Amino acid sequence: MFKKILFYCLFASLLSCAENDSKEKEITAIPIDLELKRFDQRFANATADSLPALKKEFSFLFPRQYPDILWVQKMEDTIQLELNEAVATQFPDLRETEDELEQLFQHIKYYFPQRNIPKVITLTSDVDYRNQVVWADSLLLVALDTYLGMDHPLYTGVQDYIKKEMQKDQIAVDAAGAFAQTVVPGPSSRSFLAHMVYYGKMLYLKDILLPFKTDAEKMTYLPEEFSWAQANEDQIWRYFVERELLYSSDSDLQTRFLYPAPFSKFFLELDAEAPPRLGQFLGWQIVQQFMEKKDVSVKEMIETDAETIFKKSKYKPRK
Repeated sequence: MFKKILFYCLFASLLSCAENDSKEKEITAIPIDLELKRFDQRFANATADSLPALKKEFSFLFPRQYPDILWVQKMEDTIQLELNEAVATQFPDLRETEDELEQLFQHIKYYFPQRNIPKVITLTSDVDYRNQVVWADSLLLVALDTYLGMDHPLYTGVQDYIKKEMQKDQIAVDAAGAFAQTVVPGPSSRSFLAHMVYYGKMLYLKDILLPFKTDAEKMTYLPEEFSWAQANEDQIWRYFVERELLYSSDSDLQTRFLYPAPFSKFFLELDAEAPPRLGQFLGWQIVQQFMEKKDVSVKEMIETDAETIFKKSKYKPRK
C-alpha cells in the first residue's frame, strides 16, 4: 500500500511539472513589444537648448506649474549630477532588467489577456524609495536611483530594512507588485485576516507572474529572513490564534505585522530575529493552500472574499 501511495504521489508530481513546463512554453511564445525609454539618460545629457524638445516628448514628467529655469537649475544641481553618475555606473545598460520585465509582461498577458502592456520609462527621483515603481495605466515608471544596491554610499542614513529593497534584482518584483495593486481589490473588512489575505493575493500573483524569482525575492526578504519565516510558521500562526488577532480590527496589527518595518512586533524576545511583514507571509500561505485545494481561476481567487478563502483553504502551517 505504501508503495502504491508513493507511486501515486510521484506520478502526480511529475504530471504537475509537465503541465507547468507546457504552460511556461506557451507563455514564453507570447510576443511582447517592450518599449523602454531611458529618460534618466536623456535628462542627464540635456541642456537648456534641448529642454523644449525633451519636454515635448516627455510632457507627463514636466508639471506645467514649474518654469523651465527650475529644470535647467536641476540639470546643474550637484546632487542631480551625482545621481546621474551613480545610475550611469550601475545601469550602463538594462538588458537584464528588460529581459525580466519582458517575462513579467508575457505572464501578465497570459493570465490577464485584456490588459495592455505599458511603456517603461526609467528616471531618477531624488532617491524617493517610497515610489520606486509606479504603474500608471499605459506607463511603468522606474526610478533607477532607488535600485543602486543596498551598500551604495548614496544610501547612507537610509535604514537597513529599506536598503535591502533597493537592489536592481527587485525591479521586476516591484513592477509585479505595482500591477497586482491594480487588479486586487482592497480588503472588504477591517479585520486583520482580511488584510492578511489581501496581501496574500498580491503575493500569489507574484508566484504566477514571476516564476523565475525566488520566494525570498517575492517577499523582498533576505534568504535568511525567508528561512526564519518558514521555520517559524507554526509559532507565528499559534501566536495569532491564541491571542484572537484574526478578526480584530485593531489597525495597530497592520503596523506590527503587515507594513514595512525593521522587524515584526510580537513584543517578545524573538522580535530582533523576526523579519517584517510576517502577516503578509501567512496571508500568502493561506492563499496558496486555497489555490492548491480549489479548482478556481486566478480571477475567481482575486474576487473571493478573505473569509471564504480562509475557510476553504483549511490552512495549516507547513512546518
